[in-house]
Order: sequence, then structure tokens, then C-alpha cells
Amino acid sequence: MAGNATTRFSNVSLLSVASVLPSRVTTSDDIEDRLTDALARLRLKPGLLRRVAGVNERRNWGPGESSDEATIAAGAKALAEAGVEPGEVGLLINTSVTRKHLEPSVAVRLHHGLGLPTSAINFDVANACLGFVNGMSLAAGMIESGQIRYAIVVNGEDADEIQVNTINRLVNSNADRDGFMSEFASLTLGSGSAAAVLGRTDEHPEGHRLLGGVTRAATQFHELCVGSVDGMFTDAKALLKGGLNLVVSAWKEADPEWKWAGMDRYITHQVSSVHTNSIVKAAKLDPERVPVTYDRYGNVGPASIPITLVEQQSSLNRGDRVLLMGVGSGLNTAMMELAW
Repeated sequence: MAGNATTRFSNVSLLSVASVLPSRVTTSDDIEDRLTDALARLRLKPGLLRRVAGVNERRNWGPGESSDEATIAAGAKALAEAGVEPGEVGLLINTSVTRKHLEPSVAVRLHHGLGLPTSAINFDVANACLGFVNGMSLAAGMIESGQIRYAIVVNGEDADEIQVNTINRLVNSNADRDGFMSEFASLTLGSGSAAAVLGRTDEHPEGHRLLGGVTRAATQFHELCVGSVDGMFTDAKALLKGGLNLVVSAWKEADPEWKWAGMDRYITHQVSSVHTNSIVKAAKLDPERVPVTYDRYGNVGPASIPITLVEQQSSLNRGDRVLLMGVGSGLNTAMMELAW
């Protein structure tokens, strides 16, 4: 069944967005050095990660660092930049894929770390790489309905465990090229944290308005990318094809109403050069308006959109049209427009 779900907001603004990145840089050469035996056995040339994905390096948490503590730091930074006191926050949504345990939610640790009041609702939202955009939309709806005054949406990812497990398995197994490439996406992941604060436009005219957006599902593809801390297994070709078809169908249906072809900036989920170039071509976007961070940070999951937005905000002008765009394994897509 075709069709977009459409949401519009009239009194919600993004007040701030902040990120905290790990101190440890892991280059693609570092990872391929650890995979030397597997690459030699499969007769794969060095430079595969750069050549295929365009990922030169990514970040991993260093000694004394963790995704939870970094997320708390990003949240505190975002609140300070927004001029919002922790006691004024009515909602915290954690959107991380990374979690150390099933219970309790990651959100409770972050709620405590940020010193939020007992009246602040907190919960996790998990939807692969779309979690942050989904969290913003949920928070905006609660602000618009008058349930809360301020919301903070956060995300923290830690790629260490899945990458260590993947590298060990590839080195110690007899996987063929197809088996190796089914785990290739795990090698492009990176770590990082981000946070955004949302509030009422009429109370914060200096903010950046959330105008709304669309979502669309193609859940017949829910088995194309399946991951856990043990590893992520992907049918890369089918995932790219299904994802592109999903984005293009959503884009074509949305275009007559939203007219997104003339945006000043497209902040896309950062996967790889292949995915970004394919979306740019399929949607006929101006590549100069599609900034990339995957080359330096890899795929940081849901945190990649806010991390990229943080880097772009200093170059945005008042009134610029900004579109957040993402595709999450499952498959789902979401697009949300901001009036900067």
C-alpha cells in the first residue's frame, strides 16, 4: 500500500542542537590491518572501506569515555545553549540503538544524569537510524498539544562491541566474499552523541521552526538488515534498491505540497558515499547542498543527522529551508523541514 503519513506543526521550534564526539580516532586502515588475514584469503585489495563506502575514519570512545556520559554532556550543552533550565524540561526521549541492557530504559540514566525533575516524562524510542527524527516529531506533537513546554531528544551510540565481534568473526571464520560483504556495514559504524532541545515558537521567536514532514514505510524489507551487538548482517544491494525506491516514492508524493526541490540544505543520514550519491541522483538534489560527515565519522546511526546539523548550523542563515532526511532499516523513511 502506497502513501505518506504527513505531519504539520504551527508552534514548535528547535532551540538548540549539540554533539559530543569521542576522542579516539579509528582509521579505515586500522580496521583493515586487523582484517589482513581475511582480506588476503578473500583476495580483496586494501583500501576497501575507503573505495566502497568513502569512510576514511570513524570515532570510538576512549579511556574514561562512554556513550551515556557523552549523551548527558551533549544534553547539558544543548540545554545551556537554549537557555533552558533542567527543571523546566517536561520530556526526555532517548533514541539510541546502543543499550547495555534490556531493562531499565536508557532514558532513566540520562534523566538522572541531566538532573531533570520528577515531573519529566522519559522513555526510549528505537527505530534504527530514524530514531532521532521520530523523537523530534513525537516531542513536537506533545509541545503542540500543550502537554509539555520543553523537550530534549538525545542519542548516544557505541560501535566498539559490534565492530570487535565482527572483526574477530571475519578473521577466524572461513566466510566467502558474500559472507564478508554481508557484514561490511558493521565496519563503517562510528560512535558519537547528540541532543536537541525543542520548545514553543511563541516563547522563542529566535528558534528554528519545525514545519512538519512525511514518513513512509516499506516493511516488506524488514529482513534486509538485521543487527545486534554480535553483528549486523545486510543484503547491501537489496537494501540500497529498496531504500532508494522508498525515498523516491515518498519524495514524489510529497513534492507537489512541500516543494522540497529548492531547499537550502539537505541534512541526510550518513551511511556511505554510495548511499548519499544514489539519493542525490535519484532525487535530483544539488550535491553542494548535501553536506557529508560519513568520511570522518562513519555511520553514527540516529546521531548522524544531528551531528551533521551541528556542523552546518554556523553556515545557515535566518530563513534558510533545511530538510532532515533519513532511511532506517526496516525499511522506513522520514523527512522533516525546518525553517532556520
